Amino acid sequence: MILNAPPPSGSGAWPGWREFRVEHREFEDGAQTQCSFYLQPVDGAPLPPYLPGQFLTFALKIGERTVTRCYSLSDRPDPARYRITVKRIPPPAGLSSNHLHDQVQVGSVLAVKAPAGQFCIDSMPEVPAVFIAGGIGITPAFSMLRWCLATQPGRTLHLYYGVRCGDEQAFKAQLAQLAGAHPNLHLHVAYSRPTDRDVRGRDYHHEGHVDLDLLRGTLPHGRHRFYVCGPTAMMESLVPALAEWGVARPDIHYEAFGPASVRFAGGTESESAPRLDACVEVQFRRSGRTLAWEGKEESLLEFAERHGLEVDSACRSGSCGTCETKLVSGEVRYAHRPDHVVSPGHCLLCVGSPASALVLEA
Repeated sequence: MILNAPPPSGSGAWPGWREFRVEHREFEDGAQTQCSFYLQPVDGAPLPPYLPGQFLTFALKIGERTVTRCYSLSDRPDPARYRITVKRIPPPAGLSSNHLHDQVQVGSVLAVKAPAGQFCIDSMPEVPAVFIAGGIGITPAFSMLRWCLATQPGRTLHLYYGVRCGDEQAFKAQLAQLAGAHPNLHLHVAYSRPTDRDVRGRDYHHEGHVDLDLLRGTLPHGRHRFYVCGPTAMMESLVPALAEWGVARPDIHYEAFGPASVRFAGGTESESAPRLDACVEVQFRRSGRTLAWEGKEESLLEFAERHGLEVDSACRSGSCGTCETKLVSGEVRYAHRPDHVVSPGHCLLCVGSPASALVLEA
């Protein structure tokens, strides 16, 4: 989906899991709900560069369980260390984010897979880039922004960042400093529920949400490349609106927190296999279960979880490949084209649904 990404240099990514030690952690917002973790490899070997916008995959030991989760890298590539920024999600959700905030301290060692993902900035400095972030969706945008300012200093950049109020704005001081130091960076911060402490013109620029009306009123005429990351409601409304506004599809790049369904006029970005309306059997060979798919769930992952089957998963949006499973027989369709390159004879459960009866290795 992402074209013309800057090519990485140096050594390739490592296979499997690698141990990283937390060398530093700090909160990035006033409410202390968004914490950055700075990671260095235990083995001391050089770190391969990554593409701005990519993520890391973690295996977190939480009680008796090992939970796999993905978190975006939140800074431009650094040969000495990586950084992620994690927002605490209140219970009962947020198992992994609460574990990281409460249990992972300086000196903790984490198992990490190499950077991955295709939501990356392009290498076209002549085309202005527009970063649109909602909430913790600022993390990949901040990585891309910092990379652009360092390596494409003359590129025109626009950042639209929506949060509820000042206490929830991450990287506030850093963004203000960057905007002051770089006249080509145009910062638009929108608060949907500003508090009495938030002053318009000082803390934020717009009241309300980042939407098409805001973009229409503030973006100059001409071609832009858009990079959108945020919660489901934002993705499902704003991304199709950009296309309807006339933005060419190759200039719209996006990444959702989870399985947001982005529907463009004329349909989704689905694969060619037709949607299955009939009831079919789905056999999970390793689990020894054969179940009836009736179309109640959006994905095979949700279907498996509803029936009590444990399946490794992380991003839940077709990006990381954690849920990739051998497809013994049958055909799987995708709600949207996965970013992860699926191995031949395999499928992704998090964004896949049956196009026929299935036998899966899971």
